[in-house]
Amino acid sequence: MRKTKQRANVPELDAILERKFQVLDQGFIRLVDYLGTEARIVQAARVSLGRGTTTPQRDAELIRYLWRNKHTSPFEQLQITLHCKLPIFVARQWVRHRTARLNELSGRYSKLPDEFYVPGLGRVQYQATENKQGSEGSLPKDEASQIVRVMNAGRVLTHSNYEGMVKRGVARELARIDLPLSTYTQWYWQIDLHNLLHFLMLRCSEHAQWEFRQYANTIRDEIVRRWVPTVWQAFEDFTLKALHFTQPEVGLLASVINARKLKKLVGQVENDSARKELAAQIGVSTTELKEVSDKLQRLLDT
Repeated sequence: MRKTKQRANVPELDAILERKFQVLDQGFIRLVDYLGTEARIVQAARVSLGRGTTTPQRDAELIRYLWRNKHTSPFEQLQITLHCKLPIFVARQWVRHRTARLNELSGRYSKLPDEFYVPGLGRVQYQATENKQGSEGSLPKDEASQIVRVMNAGRVLTHSNYEGMVKRGVARELARIDLPLSTYTQWYWQIDLHNLLHFLMLRCSEHAQWEFRQYANTIRDEIVRRWVPTVWQAFEDFTLKALHFTQPEVGLLASVINARKLKKLVGQVENDSARKELAAQIGVSTTELKEVSDKLQRLLDT
């Protein structure tokens, strides 16, 4: 009898399947399903048919090499599906990430519930002076309370009008059109790992709207770090916390850097025993260190 191959799984993710992680006042993120583990990335990169041909350390080094050198297609082998409940104004920003697949609650088919996002008093902020699409500071508590009361009064009125139109038989697709952007919607959202990391790079940033960041941070902290810890470390090392210099900036660095010390470091990396010692000292592989040396040599040649 032919054995059925078991699906590869991540116990840390299996433990949180179907769990709702609360976001904002009434929203949530729920892990519905996932496909693939970090081993799939390695297998796709090596076009391998089985296990046992390598070691965990070498697998980790390969994952880091792939991400560092922008060989991203193996990361697209992994997928995740999330059930999200979010305000419409967050959804309208979220949907700009066109590399995902989604299916949203239909306000034409279903009656929309009386659920709206209400910001906390500390979130009632002034328009930022430098960033035209951002906010800064906080209004005094009494003023913030008044603003929230105005928001709530508007929501109560618009939803009451909506309910009244639905009861009178007005089509739901028409009755909904005056509901505010704070109305909660829901969707199923599926995306591959490569594009998910790009999503998180943009939406965990302090430049993203605060409400959106709460969703992105939850996906990052509660799901992605459990799912692909080696990938996440590589993503932090080579993307999130890395520095990228333009050609003019490289020229500026070359003009002020101590060439003698730089040459000494490059020479140290070229020596096999010294390279191993230095790599262990700073916590990288010898391959990564050699790539650093190549960059430094290019700097010397500038």
